[in-house]
Amino acid sequence: MKKRKTICLFLAMMLLLTSCGEGEGGKNVNSPQEEEKIQIGMSFDSFVIERWQRDRDVFVSMAKELGAEVNVQNANGDIEEQKKQIDYFIQKDMDVIVIICIDSEGLGSSVQKAKDAGIKVIAYDRLIKDAGVDLYISFDNEMVGTMMAQSLIDEGLAGGNVLMLGGSPQDNNVSLVEGGFKKVMEENDVTVLDSFHADGWRAELAAAYVYDHVDVVSEADAIMCGNDNLASQVVHALAEKRLAGDILVVGQDADLEACQRIVEGTQVMTVYKPVEKLAQRAAECAVMLARGEEITGDDVSIMDNGSYQIPYVGLLPVSVTEKNINDVIINSGFHLKEDVYLNVPDKMP
Repeated sequence: MKKRKTICLFLAMMLLLTSCGEGEGGKNVNSPQEEEKIQIGMSFDSFVIERWQRDRDVFVSMAKELGAEVNVQNANGDIEEQKKQIDYFIQKDMDVIVIICIDSEGLGSSVQKAKDAGIKVIAYDRLIKDAGVDLYISFDNEMVGTMMAQSLIDEGLAGGNVLMLGGSPQDNNVSLVEGGFKKVMEENDVTVLDSFHADGWRAELAAAYVYDHVDVVSEADAIMCGNDNLASQVVHALAEKRLAGDILVVGQDADLEACQRIVEGTQVMTVYKPVEKLAQRAAECAVMLARGEEITGDDVSIMDNGSYQIPYVGLLPVSVTEKNINDVIINSGFHLKEDVYLNVPDKMP
């Protein structure tokens, strides 16, 4: 009996020790913990521009696939709010901070604070000047302006008049786009009647310009809009003045409404920037930086942002007109055919 009791006691103790070594679901709590996920903070200018929502979703999805978590913040066009968000990411000890900046010249000190804390910084789509960012990734913005201009020349604008209604002057891309645009205009003897910038990319300001400057607008053969959101309001204002379709309009971002206007005939072209590729590449680069890896590839070069030589990843944009909209926009899955031809179903191929 004593021997039997001793054996039972021994078995009970073994069972107790085994259960203490297991957690919920029978997992051994003494096993090595899973590697902590990479933490990425992402501060957007705002979501006023349609494409930013697509950038966000693709970036977050790709980062998740690569084992990272993304904390997305929206600064709503307020530079001070964006600085607070960067401070918050620093306090949270993020591995990487991705910034879609509001003011290309207003975040130098914030970037430096992040760098001092050992955090990698990526300037996404918009350059942050005079800041030692670890990467700038965007499209060739000068080429965007060149494409907009060339499409107007192809429509017979040479020797005519154009009006430029651009985006926020604090956005470094604006000057790059306009630089490429003006160069083509000068080469083709096109007169720039006036140049206007919509602060904060507020499209209603571009529409207000059309309403308030009918005399200048009526002299224009074409209007270059800083993006498709501005073009939406401009075309609406032109329609009220019964000028829609008579004045050539171009934009960029390939927003759905812009694509609809192209097949309808009230917008000549838009510039398609494959944001899926940009966002996916940016997410890959963010994870590589977090792991201490060097960014490499055929798309990588070095550029000067004013005070620093920084790594630059540049992707190529695509000019979209009625001639290639089906191949570029619809066949790529960027927009559905039924949506693009919603208002002109009889033109649907």
